[in-house]
Amino acid sequence: MSSSRPQKSQERGRSLPGSASNPVTISTAKIESALKTAYQKNLGKEHLLKDLESKLSDDLSNFRAIDSLLQDVFSGLQRDHQRAERALQRQIPEIKLQLEDSMDALTDLAESLPTTQAQVSDIRDVYDSGREKAHSLVVDLSWLNTEFYERWRTIIFTSSSPVSWRWKVYMRSIFVVSFIICSWLFWIALTGAYRAHRHRLVWGEKLMS
Repeated sequence: MSSSRPQKSQERGRSLPGSASNPVTISTAKIESALKTAYQKNLGKEHLLKDLESKLSDDLSNFRAIDSLLQDVFSGLQRDHQRAERALQRQIPEIKLQLEDSMDALTDLAESLPTTQAQVSDIRDVYDSGREKAHSLVVDLSWLNTEFYERWRTIIFTSSSPVSWRWKVYMRSIFVVSFIICSWLFWIALTGAYRAHRHRLVWGEKLMS
């Protein structure tokens, strides 16, 4: 029994180096695979970091551009605000003065408007009367430039002659009386000629005898 135990122990001792080499080889393979996976992960993370870095740089440039735009806008707003304040301080009093002057002018115009209207109406009346006088003068001149026969005919036979009604009555009465006298004389001459023709020139025969 004792001899068999040392043999077993020797066998166990011989088998130890082989059994120890196998776990070492297995652990190095695992380590290499773990290192490879870790390296690949590190590469992926490095790529991700590079992508993030590029994105961050782009975002940073965009942010700087936006910041510059915002600064420009802010400076523009400040300038506009300063201009508005200057306008409020300078132009508003001037506008108030101009409005006061305009109100004073309007009140003066409102006060002088009735007199102006009266003057305009007077001017219109004078203009109308002057135009009527000018028209009457033109009519009188044209009437005076017409011939006597035309004036006489216009007075007697028309009502558009620029003379008074008394003159029209006078002229028409003279025309009627003249017409009656002429008609009477014409009738006497006609009857005398008829009688002379009927008696066959009696007076002529008597005179010849």
